[in-house]
Amino acid sequence: MELLQGGNMQGKVIALTSLQNSRVKQVIDLRERRVRDKSEQFIIEGYREVLRAYEAGYKIDSLFYCQELFLGENEKPLIQSLSSKGAQLFLCRENIFRKMSYRDRPDGLIAIAAQQRRGLDQLPSLIKKNTHSPLLVVAEAIEKPGNLGTILRSSDAVHLDALIVCDKCTDIYNPNVVRASVGTLFTVPVIESKGHETIHWLKKHNISIVAATPSAKLEYTQADLKQPVAIAVGTEQLGLSEAWMQQANIQVKIPMLGIADSLNVAMATTLLLYEALRQRRG
Repeated sequence: MELLQGGNMQGKVIALTSLQNSRVKQVIDLRERRVRDKSEQFIIEGYREVLRAYEAGYKIDSLFYCQELFLGENEKPLIQSLSSKGAQLFLCRENIFRKMSYRDRPDGLIAIAAQQRRGLDQLPSLIKKNTHSPLLVVAEAIEKPGNLGTILRSSDAVHLDALIVCDKCTDIYNPNVVRASVGTLFTVPVIESKGHETIHWLKKHNISIVAATPSAKLEYTQADLKQPVAIAVGTEQLGLSEAWMQQANIQVKIPMLGIADSLNVAMATTLLLYEALRQRRG
């Protein structure tokens, strides 16, 4: 193992040479939701994801790196930047890094960062930053981390104002959400709230609720998505709850001509978001 030298390295680089080191256990334990909730920390793996978290202003407490697994030359400047911001650096042997990694093909960087949680009280300030008609997504009780990560990726692509995660089944800081989002978790404002509180907030602020459901009569391309809207999508198995269906201003469907009656929730959300973008771009 060779320590990185020079640049903006501020603190001492600690070499991890034993699988029994408590820091190795810390990284592995943060895969568990109860540990993340208690510590208010989470793990970020991958150069692209760590870079996006850093650029978005997330506080990186620790950075573990393995030079043998680097894919290019960009890692060193990022490590130096994180060190200059106070991150503790840990140089790892390859076998130790692979033990900590949750990826099949690790690229040599894992960070521990502080969580950032937002509630509905912060939503007005996020919307006020934009001059256009607000575009929101409400994701109710999404169970699969990969779907939530993909929704984040699509939300970033259309420059969504905010994603509201209601009655969450999946922690937004689940490592697989971070991975599936390819770091867009750090660029899309995410609000966490209860369903009934979110419905009340949307009604109070005159934002129309567009419920996606296979039972709707109106196709999604026929709905007015230029107005202030919150596109509501539900669980993979059951769809939206009755509360959202009853309070929706509009119900829309995606036409299905085959044997399946609906699309994957992330795919359906992506279609609806791009239809909103198409309408708003004229």
